[in-house]
Amino acid sequence: MAGSSSAAEIDDVIAAILVARFNGRSIQELCAMGGITLDDFTQSVAYREIFGRGEASGEARGETKVTLRQLSRRCGLLTGEHESAIRSLPLERLEALAEALLDFEGMADLNTWLAANA
Repeated sequence: MAGSSSAAEIDDVIAAILVARFNGRSIQELCAMGGITLDDFTQSVAYREIFGRGEASGEARGETKVTLRQLSRRCGLLTGEHESAIRSLPLERLEALAEALLDFEGMADLNTWLAANA
């Protein structure tokens, strides 16, 4: 879903700006200033890079982007929850999902895979 992807990118930019500009503030204060939730903040690429949560390398971002596109074609419209769960996967799991999706027949297969692997 293009809207969710754009929203996630906007959240990433907001989080990065807030961290850079207001580095003496707590995460809760940064979220309040940026008008984002704590979940949005902790799912951002900036947060994961700073706190070592998940892969934030170019390879992982590219893998995520391609995997999301392939899943949309194979399974249909992804929800924001699906996208968030997939974006938070470590690179090893993301690669496993990219391989597994070749056998998916629909959204039920994605839900089953995420329940077992996320």
